Amino acid sequence: MTQKPITLPKDIAETIVDPRAYASRRIHDAYAWLRANNPLGIAEPEGFDPFWVVTKHADILEVGRQNDLFHNGDRQATLTNQENDRRVREITGGSPHLIKSLVQMDAPEHPKYRALAQAWFLPSNLKKLEDRIRQIARAVVDKMAAMNGHCDFVADVALRYPLHVIMEILGVPEEDEPRMLRLTQELFGPQDPDTARVQPAAPDPVQYAKALTAVVDDFEAYFSTISEDRRAHPRGDFATVIATATIDGVPLPRLEQMGYYMIIATAGHDTTSSSTAGAVWELCDHPEEFAKLKSNPGLIPSAVEEAIRWMTPVKHFMRSATRDTELRQRQIKKGDWLMLCYASGNRDEDIFEDPFQFKVDRTPNRQIAFGYGAHLCLGQHLARMEMRILFEELLPRLKSLSRDGEATMTQAFFVNGPKSLPIRYEMQ
Repeated sequence: MTQKPITLPKDIAETIVDPRAYASRRIHDAYAWLRANNPLGIAEPEGFDPFWVVTKHADILEVGRQNDLFHNGDRQATLTNQENDRRVREITGGSPHLIKSLVQMDAPEHPKYRALAQAWFLPSNLKKLEDRIRQIARAVVDKMAAMNGHCDFVADVALRYPLHVIMEILGVPEEDEPRMLRLTQELFGPQDPDTARVQPAAPDPVQYAKALTAVVDDFEAYFSTISEDRRAHPRGDFATVIATATIDGVPLPRLEQMGYYMIIATAGHDTTSSSTAGAVWELCDHPEEFAKLKSNPGLIPSAVEEAIRWMTPVKHFMRSATRDTELRQRQIKKGDWLMLCYASGNRDEDIFEDPFQFKVDRTPNRQIAFGYGAHLCLGQHLARMEMRILFEELLPRLKSLSRDGEATMTQAFFVNGPKSLPIRYEMQ
């Protein structure tokens, strides 16, 4: 039997690197074609180094669990084109990373840095925060109730709620939250005309790299001040943990310290807001699921899990092979780049029954939106808690829920989610 071609069709490869595809169903059509026809193939889009596209749930787990074989830090950990990679290496003196956070680390460095935050984000510690998070959620719901039955759920609720939670944990003053939101959107949405610092309509790699560097510089300038303050005046916040932490008895180097601040300040809210808005979007469009959830609040945890699967805000991470190996009977060479397509794995027909249906009572739900293996998302328990608490506060007060106009998604191939979601509702 002849093996199918390894190289992906040009149109599929170009779709995978097109930010606009992620704002529509087009990316899921491409993923579905790949799962059926070439679940592990090589994409060769113009301007990019070739990379393997991993679309099946089982293969994503296989790569994710072998962190010694598939590294995060040897190359870019997120997809980037050749020119941007060249520019970053010029800026950094050879490193592919403008930022060095947990995402860009491998063992033995990664477990040491991860241990600094591990205890903070365990369920046992987060339980201490539940009352405060519930106060924040209740205030958000009260604000919705005061908006005369109309709001943009993304702008008015989904973006603000998890942002406020993580900024309290980190120790960022409330008045600085809009600044953190803007910088996060510029970092994660540089390809979207509504969030980019420079307009990406006619992308100039030099301007793109300069803009991204400027965003990183702004983050560093802000958190340098925070860090100096916490070293002088320690508090009970996570900024103090980062500012005063040591690895092997040595304070964190500046690059790694700033990377820690940035990953908490950005990933700590952006992904949660996308999953929350995604859930409300589906509940608007499927009143039977809204009715089912409202009549049985015990389904809230499974609805949260389904929302995370459905949206999968982090669409991919990249890995590179440290030695020759084999996956799905295909030969991976040392240094090969692999794209782990989490959003595809979360629609895998071999794992999920009716994967293109949103079901608040889906069970089992083996979603992989938080990743797998040593790099499993640190904030997964906080994200679930925030979403659960918000829906526990919101659902009993909602009498009706529907869309009030067109909903849109951000244009970005790394992290994306709902950009606007106008809704109308009745509350009690």
